[in-house]
Amino acid sequence: MTLEVPAAMTHPIIVPVILAGGSGTRLWPLSREAWPKQFLKIGGDYTLFQSTVLRARAVELTAPPVIICGDAHRFIVAEQLRAIGSAGATIILEPQGRNTAPAAAIAALHAQQQHGDDALVFLMSADHAVDDVPAFCAAARIAAQTAADGRLTVFGIKPSRAETGYGYLKRGAPLGNGAFELAEFVEKPDRQRAEAFVAQDSYAWNGGLFLFSARVFLEELARIEAALPERSVPSTQDSGRTSATLFACRAALSAAKRDLDFIRLDAEAFSRAPEDSIDYAVMERTDKAAYVPMDAGWDDVGAWTYLSKLTQSPDGNYAQGDVMLEACRNVLVHAEGRLVGALGVDDLVIVETQDAVLVARRDRVQDVRRLVARLREQGRSEAVVHPVVHRPWGSYETVATGPRFQVKRIVVKAESKLSLQMHHHRAEHWIVVCGTAKVTCEGREFLLSENQSTYIPLGAAHRLENPGKMPLELIEVQSGAYLGEDDIVRFDDAYGRA
Repeated sequence: MTLEVPAAMTHPIIVPVILAGGSGTRLWPLSREAWPKQFLKIGGDYTLFQSTVLRARAVELTAPPVIICGDAHRFIVAEQLRAIGSAGATIILEPQGRNTAPAAAIAALHAQQQHGDDALVFLMSADHAVDDVPAFCAAARIAAQTAADGRLTVFGIKPSRAETGYGYLKRGAPLGNGAFELAEFVEKPDRQRAEAFVAQDSYAWNGGLFLFSARVFLEELARIEAALPERSVPSTQDSGRTSATLFACRAALSAAKRDLDFIRLDAEAFSRAPEDSIDYAVMERTDKAAYVPMDAGWDDVGAWTYLSKLTQSPDGNYAQGDVMLEACRNVLVHAEGRLVGALGVDDLVIVETQDAVLVARRDRVQDVRRLVARLREQGRSEAVVHPVVHRPWGSYETVATGPRFQVKRIVVKAESKLSLQMHHHRAEHWIVVCGTAKVTCEGREFLLSENQSTYIPLGAAHRLENPGKMPLELIEVQSGAYLGEDDIVRFDDAYGRA
């Protein structure tokens, strides 16, 4: 169906709220727990997270974005925002993941505090892709007007295939401005039902995109949960009951602490919020839900088969990196470093990284999470970190390991520094490859330039700093009885980790 957008629409300010949690296990080995898919560049110049922020910025009358993420990813978020010039963004840290209903409540409460009762919240995930940004913005304009009229708006994504991995929405009666009543939420269907839904114009994918008035959402959350004993608590103001989610989130935000450029929600208060989705907690129970159709090439990038959207090859192949294909059809290859060759194979996904290679049939890529679960059970680092580990000051990469030694390549960003620290069980040798290093060791400061080196004795308090305008690169050789990353005592740290 064609989306009709009125020529002129007005609405209160929109606060884009981007949920940047999740581990993206289905895109392993490229996606890892410490660096999940939303922070990866997949088929574009920007990461999925950066693209989401830029897409939100394109919508009319938007405030600076609010990002909700976990503590482990806070510096990744901050750095990727800085790289696209997104000044003024607010980063709220969840002490633990509690699903989307508590995150939506925090977003609405924060928007209300900063922009007033009429503020609109545009809730979206950081790991989705959209091909047609103008169509996305057109749907957002209709949703904003609908939300300003007191509706809780969900976007119905025009389906391009019979997908059993998504929930569906059924469109109801028109509301007169391009939006519709929401007739029904449908859980993930089997193949037969999914094919029937795609054949009907009244069904669409539920892409997890919502736009609503902060005030209306909080009122509906309070009303619905107060009527459900299992998700309400005794009110402190009268003899009735109130929303458990709202009670916990108000307390978590009220007791939040400022940490550098981040807002840390109170962990104890936030842990009392029920772990519910926004669909279950509010949207399936409210009588204020509305539906806005969107046909903008949306995809949740939920599996490696997403790469097939990026190819125009007549044989259905996709290749990124140093790849050589011969007599292959429908083969998707992503190579990070080494040459990958494939000969005479069909319907495969091959992903190569420095420390892992995935080979899977295309119809089994949704099961990659099973491999990741087994890696976690065995305590394998490949489930959690990449060989290149990113830190707020730069990155390090393990080059070689052996009994009582380890070699790392360290890159320190311009005008950045590591913590003042010491190690109980290892000594270190530093060799500067390029740039200038400022070294502190046992109170003495000195500079090292290319091809110069120094020795950091076991137990010595030391710091590495890059005073220059270009990245500093050095080789670090560690030697000692124990070389784990947890053998570190921080005395002072610019990033609040001491």
